[in-house]
Amino acid sequence: MELPLLSLLIWMPIIAAIMILFAGRGAGGQMKWFALVVSLVELVASLILLQRALPHGKFQFIEQHVWIERFNIYYALGVDGISITLIVLTVFMTLLIVITSWRNIKKQVSHYLAAFLLLEGLMIGVFCALDAVLFYVFFEAMLIPMFLIIGIWGGPRRVYATIKFFLYTFLGSVFMLVALLYLYSQTNTFEIAAMYTVPLALNVQILLFLAFLVAFAVKVPMWPVHTWLPDAHVEAPTGGSVILAAIMLKIGGYGFLRFNLPITPDASRSLDWLLIALSLIAIVYIGFVALAQKDMKKLIAYSSIAHMGFVTMGFFVIYQITPGNYDFQAMAIQGGMIQMISHGFISGALFLCVGVLYDRLHSRNIEDYRGVVNSMPKFAALMVLFAMANSGLPGTSGFVGEFMVIIASFDASVWYAVFAAITLIVGAAYSLWLVKRTIFGETLNNNIATLSDLDGREFFALASLAVLVLWLGIWPAPLVEFIQPSIENVMHFALGTKLP
Repeated sequence: MELPLLSLLIWMPIIAAIMILFAGRGAGGQMKWFALVVSLVELVASLILLQRALPHGKFQFIEQHVWIERFNIYYALGVDGISITLIVLTVFMTLLIVITSWRNIKKQVSHYLAAFLLLEGLMIGVFCALDAVLFYVFFEAMLIPMFLIIGIWGGPRRVYATIKFFLYTFLGSVFMLVALLYLYSQTNTFEIAAMYTVPLALNVQILLFLAFLVAFAVKVPMWPVHTWLPDAHVEAPTGGSVILAAIMLKIGGYGFLRFNLPITPDASRSLDWLLIALSLIAIVYIGFVALAQKDMKKLIAYSSIAHMGFVTMGFFVIYQITPGNYDFQAMAIQGGMIQMISHGFISGALFLCVGVLYDRLHSRNIEDYRGVVNSMPKFAALMVLFAMANSGLPGTSGFVGEFMVIIASFDASVWYAVFAAITLIVGAAYSLWLVKRTIFGETLNNNIATLSDLDGREFFALASLAVLVLWLGIWPAPLVEFIQPSIENVMHFALGTKLP
């Protein structure tokens, strides 16, 4: 009997989280090691999944069991290249959070680790679910551990940030639930693959498209439903900011690939201008907003919104590329996917860098830092690398996805490419401005002069991300080839016609 890898990946961290909670507060030291072991086993399981995956775009590692028979609801799991890539990213980032939180969290350590393990299992469930109800349950349940992470271990305005985060994301997903119930009425099943083939009139597709758009645009987040993100990042603990930027934002992009493009292709074609416009606003306008920030976390948060604009632009510009220009259409979606993975590495690393400084000086204000390189040379070297990657330096992962989207956009409109390329200039401006004001220059005070450089745990986490940023920037071919069959499958439905 084959090992149910997907169920293992989902439920092992969830069960481990429950065990940690029952262990109580007094077992914090032992629970750190337990959480580390669970995270390492998860990483091994995800790598086995990656190694066993077949090079085709269809779902594999299928698990299906009746859940609610009366309504044809199944516990159905399966993954393709897109899902597997995001699962590995989720597992790896969770492991780094466990490692970097080893000494930094002083309050309710075991509960903190339990919340992240629970969140890990639920996020993996989102990427594995082949049943719409199961997807929705995992999609909504993610809010609970993140709500607790920000609300318990967050900053002074954590209550405001958690309520805003919860209301935005919960209300947005209500529209998705309505859309899924309508599709069930047409198919008599909640199987997501069955929803790809049901014929829908254009006006119906548009309504469904808008319902999905609200749910996933809030998650990305797209302008103008982005205002919850800076507040959530500023108040969240370092681990919360890392997982929010590296993984949770990607679930919005994943939703567009799984629902909007294949289920409502004609509506996607009709409303592509709207998504491209919103993406360009995020890329250009939010980039300038990031340039004006004085708080390091806010700057990186707004930077995330701008960079995620490339993801949504890559997914929807395919409809304006010359029909039949398959290579450019595939390149646009590939660029969006690579941008999601790259942004996970870079944004996660930058938030870890801010966490390193905050743990030492308890300040996120840029003006409180200067000359950090004089006392923390290893940290300074790594932060400069991540800042360069954030600005799209060739040779780093930050360049690859954005470059592919820009090149593909040229075929649709030169102006799309021009406006998108502006963010490379603006991104360099706020990234280098951040580095100049914090890393270089003369040391301002004794607090900066006495800062200790990275310890072993911090160096391991940041160096691991640095290797991945450089590897993906120099040799992106393995990732492109791995996700290509799954992207072709998405394009099969997205570029076809479903009008009755």
